[in-house]
Amino acid sequence: SLSPGDTSVLAGLYGPAEAKVSKELPDRAALEVLLRPKVGLPGVLERSREQLLRQTCEAVVLGVLHPRTAISLVLQVLSDAGSLLSCCLNAACMALLDAGLPLATLFCGVTCALQPDGTILLDPTARQEQEARAILTFAIASSERKVLMATTKGSCSVEEMQQCLVAAQRAANVIFQFYRDSVRRRYSK
Repeated sequence: SLSPGDTSVLAGLYGPAEAKVSKELPDRAALEVLLRPKVGLPGVLERSREQLLRQTCEAVVLGVLHPRTAISLVLQVLSDAGSLLSCCLNAACMALLDAGLPLATLFCGVTCALQPDGTILLDPTARQEQEARAILTFAIASSERKVLMATTKGSCSVEEMQQCLVAAQRAANVIFQFYRDSVRRRYSK
């Protein structure tokens, strides 16, 4: 379970396990990501986020080591007070790490809100997201801080996007330190 601020997501990872014949891939593991909202059934927004999460995870999971298997990642939203996609990305990475799946690199999610006056807020609340001119979410790899995924809502200039990316890459350092501390605490017992 990961909760930055008041947003909380519970992640469960199942696999690698035997895949159904219809979903089996002969050269790598089939990765399925399910995002469950706090209440109700998943809608178009959840399906869109599932696709972003799946593509990001597929970029780092070394699925070729587990051909013809299935890996299911289930993310349950417990509370959403803003920056939900970045919280889901962080929960997904921690679940992959905790399950011991072989990864090419770690990744983290960072959300930036571009205010009407041009200031950049990291990890915005739901209210700050509503007031923002643009919301940018990045998935950043731990190796060389490369961008694995970027999504925007709203409008911003190329320069503003670059500024948000630089701020997100700096914030990623804090998140990767949190990962290290969490793993150290878990396995030092």
